[in-house]
Amino acid sequence: MNARPKLTAATRLEPRSSDGSVPVWDPVVRLFHWTVVSGCVINLLRDDGDSIHRWVGYVVAAAVLIRLVWGFIGRRHARFSDFVPSPTVLRGYLVQLLHGREPRYLGHNPAGAVMIVALIGLLIAVSLSGWMMGLDRWWGNEALQEAHEWCAEAILYLAAVHVFAAVVESVRHRENLIASMISGRKRKPAGTDIDHAADSD
Repeated sequence: MNARPKLTAATRLEPRSSDGSVPVWDPVVRLFHWTVVSGCVINLLRDDGDSIHRWVGYVVAAAVLIRLVWGFIGRRHARFSDFVPSPTVLRGYLVQLLHGREPRYLGHNPAGAVMIVALIGLLIAVSLSGWMMGLDRWWGNEALQEAHEWCAEAILYLAAVHVFAAVVESVRHRENLIASMISGRKRKPAGTDIDHAADSD
């Protein structure tokens, strides 16, 4: 099993508040997160063919595009290079998780990172298929409609798993992860906490 990554010097240099917390999720990441959450909830309640459903889809698609760009040029914890794990790191984390010994990550843990990548992929697919359904060439295409609906349902199922995992991790590591996605701050790393999820093999 891989050795655990060590805390980086950058972590120790990050500004801390009086309660000892450090900034993790920047405004772009938080805005993306809550835009997607709001968009999914709204479109879950709207008919696929109405204008609100379409415009909410466009807003979510724009948020995904911004997040993709931010994943390469954004702040440290927003970058894909910071949290997308190698297969070896993911496998090692899952083994630790199954034994109840998984470390706390300041950013996304490897399992959470895979979930984020999967959700972004599905959001791209549902946005693209939704846009195509409005074109004359694809109007009324049943296969495309089914693909769009399948992606939308898959997003809801994965989102439910994501929320459940966030609650469980919040309890296990005694940290409110939902609140941290609002404030952008988390408890400073200590002990075996890991501040850089993406290690090369």
